[in-house]
Amino acid sequence: MEQRIGTITILISDRNRSTEVNQILSHYSDIILCRQGLPFHNRPVAVIALIVKGTMDQINTLTGQLGRLEGVECKAALTKLKTET
Repeated sequence: MEQRIGTITILISDRNRSTEVNQILSHYSDIILCRQGLPFHNRPVAVIALIVKGTMDQINTLTGQLGRLEGVECKAALTKLKTET
């Protein structure tokens, strides 16, 4: 299958969902190249930014699982990986 590379931004407005978010991310650690988190201790939101590389099925399943959690928003921006000639 064709590989994609891109970013996923996760906004967590319900901190009680953090454990579930981390469990999902651990399950998909094989497609996560980079992860950066910003907890915003004095604000009611936490932000996680991911750089991912995987098939559309893998990435869509990851974002779908995250997006189904109440209090969690998830958006992805992806591009095809060009093969070198």
